[in-house]
Amino acid sequence: MSKALVVIDVQKAMFDLAPHEGEAVVDRIAGLIARARAGGAPIFFVQHDGGPDDPFHAGKPGFPFHDRLTPLPGDDVTVKNHGSAFNRTDLDAKLKRAGVDRLVICGMQSEYCVDAAVRGAVERGYRVILVADGHSTVDSRVLKAGDIIAHQNETLGGSYAELVEAADIAF
Repeated sequence: MSKALVVIDVQKAMFDLAPHEGEAVVDRIAGLIARARAGGAPIFFVQHDGGPDDPFHAGKPGFPFHDRLTPLPGDDVTVKNHGSAFNRTDLDAKLKRAGVDRLVICGMQSEYCVDAAVRGAVERGYRVILVADGHSTVDSRVLKAGDIIAHQNETLGGSYAELVEAADIAF
């Protein structure tokens, strides 16, 4: 069984929206990246490109990854144009080529791209660990971000993913 870390959409534009505990989540993801590197686990970064009118578009200031989570040579980067990291990308093929069957998923936004990645991974037969304190979002018109995160953990935990705190994940 081979485990990989998948970091979803932790891009500069996300921080213009002030995600819930954003920098603390970045700290936890940076720790996961360091442990994955030390353990020899592959790291797959996913980067959203929402098109020319979107702050997450290639070439715009919001497109690059958070400065503390920049991929290194050898790390894989998949650019996506839809919510799911698997929708019309080659991520599944790259994971299979690397012999990965278990994914540790973290990133932004909890109820959108993180949710879609977890569900897409399960649909493709991967075992998933969702980093319970390693994903974030912003307030919506009807729910506070902390409630959205808790709801996603409740919804995805058990049925789709094993919920594990970042500090308890080893590679």
